[in-house]
Amino acid sequence: MEKDLLEKFRKQLEDKRAEIISEADKTLAEMTDQNTNIPDPNDRATIESDRSFELRIRDRERKLLGKIEEAISRIDEGDFGICEGCGDDINVKRLEARPVTTLCIDCKTMQEQKEKSQGL
Repeated sequence: MEKDLLEKFRKQLEDKRAEIISEADKTLAEMTDQNTNIPDPNDRATIESDRSFELRIRDRERKLLGKIEEAISRIDEGDFGICEGCGDDINVKRLEARPVTTLCIDCKTMQEQKEKSQGL
């Protein structure tokens, strides 16, 4: 893959990583600043529901952060954009849509079909 394109993907991944970390910091600050003495049960329930939703989002982002780190490592090692399933190049359009991907569209489709048939 061309060096310019790799640097574009690296910047995109690093920007996303910074965004996730920033959002996590905001969430942590908001949760530690909140007053936990809320007398109305309905208000407490709403706050707990919102907090639970926020934590689920942060957990998904934590998993994405790991994938971002792996993708940056693949750029450093020269393996970025190579399908782990078949060894072919992953289409640039697919990488633009999901730069953390490790499978080409054909291998990903086969993986999903296999998971679906196994009921996973």
